[in-house]
Amino acid sequence: MKKSILVVLSLAAAALDVHAQLELSAETQLTASDGSATPLWLNANKYGLSSLDDVNGYLRAGVFRHQDEDSTRRWRLGFGADVAVASGFTSTMVVQQAYGELGWLKGLLTVGSKQQPMELKNQELSTGSQALGINARPVPAIRLSLPDYWDVPYTKGWLGLKGHISYGMFTDDKWQKDFTNQQTRYTEHTLLHTKAGYLRIGKVEKPVSVELGLEMACQYGGTSYAPLHSPRLEKVENTGGLKGALKALIPGGGDVSDDEYANADGNHLGSMMARVNFDYPTWGVSAYADHYFEDQSMMFMVDYDGFGTGEKWDEWEDNRWLVYDLKDILLGVELRLKDFRWVNTVVAEYLYTKYQSGPNYHDHTRHLSDHIGGRDEYYNHHLYTGWQHWGQVMGNPLYRSPLYNSDGNIRVADNRFWAWHLAVNGDPLPGLHYRMMCTWQRGFGTYKYPLLAPQRNLSLLAEATYQFGDASSLSGWNVSCGVGLDRGSLLGDNTGVQLTVGRKIFTKKGK
Repeated sequence: MKKSILVVLSLAAAALDVHAQLELSAETQLTASDGSATPLWLNANKYGLSSLDDVNGYLRAGVFRHQDEDSTRRWRLGFGADVAVASGFTSTMVVQQAYGELGWLKGLLTVGSKQQPMELKNQELSTGSQALGINARPVPAIRLSLPDYWDVPYTKGWLGLKGHISYGMFTDDKWQKDFTNQQTRYTEHTLLHTKAGYLRIGKVEKPVSVELGLEMACQYGGTSYAPLHSPRLEKVENTGGLKGALKALIPGGGDVSDDEYANADGNHLGSMMARVNFDYPTWGVSAYADHYFEDQSMMFMVDYDGFGTGEKWDEWEDNRWLVYDLKDILLGVELRLKDFRWVNTVVAEYLYTKYQSGPNYHDHTRHLSDHIGGRDEYYNHHLYTGWQHWGQVMGNPLYRSPLYNSDGNIRVADNRFWAWHLAVNGDPLPGLHYRMMCTWQRGFGTYKYPLLAPQRNLSLLAEATYQFGDASSLSGWNVSCGVGLDRGSLLGDNTGVQLTVGRKIFTKKGK
């Protein structure tokens, strides 16, 4: 079977006159845990190819042609197919990736479902980005991007830009119906829009640089079934089509269920990011920040508060503004030791999300002109099932994913917390790589459903991977073994072991 696939793909590449390597991969994973769930760091930040069940596993196979194989050409072609047969997962057959790519100069068009890495953070050691993370399954989309920094003309290489814009559709409709038994909020055919832009200040060859980023996303369209005015679910047809796509691109209007207090149409969210890099031949260090927002109160940190009274209750009369505190933020530092095998990278992070514009939520009325917009309810929404896909949050996994819920509600039950995180990796021997992670978290629930008492959690991971054969090559067999545990009332007391065996084969380049 493998030979047949290789022959077909090689002939297709020849017919397209693109002679380049094909990557064939196969992998199997088995996880066994003792407790209420798989430990956090054996489950999180795996692009959703993971499970909370105490015993779970998968068989996975993929074939890829990477578009950077055509780096010497103006046009580039890439594709990938990555599927898994799973046990103990939210579905048995998982189409993890299925995409085609067409690149021209610096631009890249991607159609389909593809795992996209985080920006401005360490892929292996960070807890994860708050907006566009790597914790959930990819959403099939049409995506136009500048994947690498493009030097802005006339800046002599001092400024670089990259980013993307995409439109896609969620694929977890059936899972939502099964999880909720159609008794609590769920959606069908929800659409997704994401966009991001990143600015690099500093030349590539210089040791010091600054990176600034803005990531934004919007869930829109589709049909929502939500308890808006009573415990019974009401059917709501959200704004879709071209009108919905434009409102997702440029926030405005209001949800179809809004009354006179209209919010932006759809579930809008995003992050403002910054990273300062110092990179030298033998070492490097970076400091970074990630500030999450759900609306303008946390995006701009100000809100208008000068409304009139009486008949002018909804008119702007005074130059009066409410200033919010900058409390909710992820702060991190990454140390890179390039010539020290035993410790390559150290990452430390602090994440605080308790503020959310404050505990008060109040829109001005005819009788009270003060306007305070708090209780932002991170990752949750009154119409949509929040910032999740297949039960896993699409941002940082320290926001407790809906998969942990036992009450059939698709919501993030703990979005107000603080956490400290420390992680390290290294390559002490040829072919041997390890990483260790430790996270201490204290959760407070949500503003709407606070925990009766703060709940604590300690999550640990120790993982080692051995690459057989040439350690400098990704081809060949590799074996990984990880041990993780959770301790505390937030996630429960869980201990688990995860074994992964994989192999990659690269075909020879054409002549």
